[in-house]
Formats: sequence, structure tokens, C-alpha cells
Amino acid sequence: MAERSEGTRGDTTSVGAPGFGGRGMNRRDFLKLAGAGLAGASLLGVAGCGGGGGGGEGGVQEFTFSFGPDSSGSLQALVDRFNQQFEGQYRANYREMPADTGQYFDQIRTEFQGGGGDIDLIGGDVIWPAQLAAPGYIADLSDRFPEEERANFLEGPIESNTFEGAVYGVPWFTDAGMLYRRVDLLEQAGFTEPPATWDELKEQVRAVQEQVPDAPRYGFVFQGSNYEGAVVNGLEYIYSAGGRVLAEGSSDEVVIDSPESAEGLSIERSMVEEGIAPQAVANFTETESQEAFLQGDAIFCRNWPYLYALTTDPEGSQITPEQVGVSALPAAEGGESVSGLGGWNFYLNANSENQDAAYEFVRFATSAEQQKQRALDGSFLPTLKELYEDQEILDAVPVIALAPEALERTQPRPISPYYSDMSLRMAEQFNNNLTGNQTPEETVATLQEQLTEIVQQAQ
Repeated sequence: MAERSEGTRGDTTSVGAPGFGGRGMNRRDFLKLAGAGLAGASLLGVAGCGGGGGGGEGGVQEFTFSFGPDSSGSLQALVDRFNQQFEGQYRANYREMPADTGQYFDQIRTEFQGGGGDIDLIGGDVIWPAQLAAPGYIADLSDRFPEEERANFLEGPIESNTFEGAVYGVPWFTDAGMLYRRVDLLEQAGFTEPPATWDELKEQVRAVQEQVPDAPRYGFVFQGSNYEGAVVNGLEYIYSAGGRVLAEGSSDEVVIDSPESAEGLSIERSMVEEGIAPQAVANFTETESQEAFLQGDAIFCRNWPYLYALTTDPEGSQITPEQVGVSALPAAEGGESVSGLGGWNFYLNANSENQDAAYEFVRFATSAEQQKQRALDGSFLPTLKELYEDQEILDAVPVIALAPEALERTQPRPISPYYSDMSLRMAEQFNNNLTGNQTPEETVATLQEQLTEIVQQAQ
């Protein structure tokens, strides 16, 4: 199901972060936001036209909605339900975009640089708002999506849509980094509760490896390769130790060079140095880590919510759901558990002539009824708080009931117009730290210089 590949589903990004859905799909180098020129101005849209569709036959207001491939059929079903309910008034035309999130983003931005393109409504990654809002490509939704409505949504997804005090998107479905564990093995070693700290995780791994016959060869697997999904992983360690990349409330003040950030990356590196995780984890994406866990080769695994469902597949998994526990990620000593935020939002083309019609689709798709249907049909995690108390959803998507605290402790990646360039540097430097090519202190010092230079060159 391509729209769940995020770095999504596995998210491949996964994760995320990520490709579709937040999980770790390998993504292309992003073009710089500034100075990319008007290459591709003729692609798909006519410069200055802004939006595609307009009035259709009989006064029907048509608009174009973009998203990745929908092999599950759940998205097309959503579009069909909307068109049926609003027949004679509105019509949504679903335009399929590349499955690779980076390619999708590049195509969207190229069209905007060419004058707006013909897409009215964008289904986009949680890391896009600031990058598309800063140059004025997407509309400020603060008035259409007022505070009293935002309060009904999970805090993390709302934060991801906020840039310089304004809201540029409406949360559609979400994702969060979670810790999977082999409860059967841990119980044999005397542990009935998940680890609250990274040190406790190490303790539990050592106990299982010492006390349980034929224990898995890996203690802990996660995503450490040089790609977006590993950025999410690295930031989870940094955040859990109290570090930050950007100053609170700022989109361009870099503060990553701190003892807290270095401590977080030191914890990540220690997983390899102390033999808790294999050195090969520096090349792992969601695919490699999930395979290790599903084949019974790991005691713990950091991944996205979709992984739990894979344990029900007897052909692809050597373990069963009964052997698996899910919880929030551990924290550094004295810190707090933080899960990297994945997921997808709705953004309106600022130049579209069909904004009112397109926003009716946003209201429809993010309503409790439709979010519930998507959760039941495709296990997409809702963004409305009330749905996390819906028993039918809890029964159909067990991971929601198993680790609700992980979904409540999400934190977005740095919200900045320059995030794409920053992400490339973080992916490279986090990987250098994980492989031992440089110390955590050298890593954060290097990133302080590189990220500051990105900001200064763009201003």
C-alpha cells in the first residue's frame, strides 16, 4: 500500500519518516527552496493560472486533489463517497503523484515555481508546511480552521502545521515512533513492564541474552541508515535527552550544539558500542529492522505502528501478536519519552480559484465519520482525539490501545523553510556518529555550523 510506505510504511521512507504515511522511504535530494528558478514552468499547469477545475457542467465546482498511489483502494473510496454526497455541487478529481515522497515534493514545488500548477488541494507530508508556506505557495488556514476546531485534534499534528504563528494545514492521519518488544522472552528473564529509559532497555537486553536459551542475536534494531527515517530516530534520542535543533518558537535559530543533544546521540551510539544493536544498524531502514524483528532475530525494535499488523501474517512473520508488546520509546535519564511524528496533512494551493470547494473535501475527509472509516479500512491512525476512545477502532487497530502514550508524546521534526537541506545534513552526520566516524560532540558541533550556514545562505 504505497500511501502507507513512509517512512513511511516502513515509513521503504517511515519513516518516514519518511515516505507516505511517515516511514522511511529513500528520498531524492531536495532542491533548495530559494534559487531553484523556474525550471519546469510549463509542467502540467500554465504559469499564473493557479488551480485546475473551476466550474463544471451544471455549475458543479470541480477541484483537483493530489496524493500518492492508492493501491489499498481506501482513498479512492473516500473520494467516491465525497463525490456521491456532494453530487451536483462539488466534484473531487484525484490526481496520483509519485510514491516517493521526495519526488512528489519536487514535482509540487516545481509546479508552484511555474505559477501554481493545476492542483487545488495537496495531501502532503508533515514536514512540508514551512517549506511551502514561506514562499507563499500554500494558503493560511487560520481563519478556515479556527482554534476551537484545532482543539479537537492531536497536539503534535497541529504543531507540525503551524509556521510563524499561522496554521497552514489540517491533520489527516498520523504516525508515531514506537518500541516493539518480545514479551515472551522478557517475561522469561523476569520483566513484565517495558523499559522506561534507554539504560533499562540495555539491562533487559543483557538479561534476556544471558538467561534465555537461544535468545535472538540482536538486542535492539532501529533505523540508522543515511536517510530521512534515521533523522527521525536521531531526533528521538536528542529530544528525549532535552536537546533541540532549533530554538523554541524559531524556524532559523540553530541550537543543536548543546550537551543535551550530544548526550542523546551518545546514547544512540552506545547501542552499537555496547553490543545492544548490531553495527549493521547503521545501514538499516524500516525494511531491515522490521525483517529482523519479524524473523525472531531481535528482542526490541523501534518502528512505526504498521509493524504490529505484520505479526499477524504467518507467511511473513516467525512471531505472533501474542509474543509482541508495544509501548512508548524510552527516555534518557531525567528526560521524557518522545516519539517522532509522521503522517499526512491537507494543504490548499494559495493561488487556487477553487479553495472553497477543496476545503469542503478537507472538512469531509477529516470528519470523525470518515477518519473512522479509514482507520477501519486501512488502519490509518486518526488525528481526532475522540476516536482514540472509540472501541470499534481500538478493536480493529490494536496498536492504538497498546501504546496510546506514544501517540500523545509525538514531536515534529524542525519546522523550517529550510528543512529539506537541514535533513540531508542531519542524515549524514547522524550516520557518521552511529558508525563511530566522529564523536557525538563533533557531530553536534558540525551540524551547528552546517545548519547555520543553510539558514544564512537562504536569507
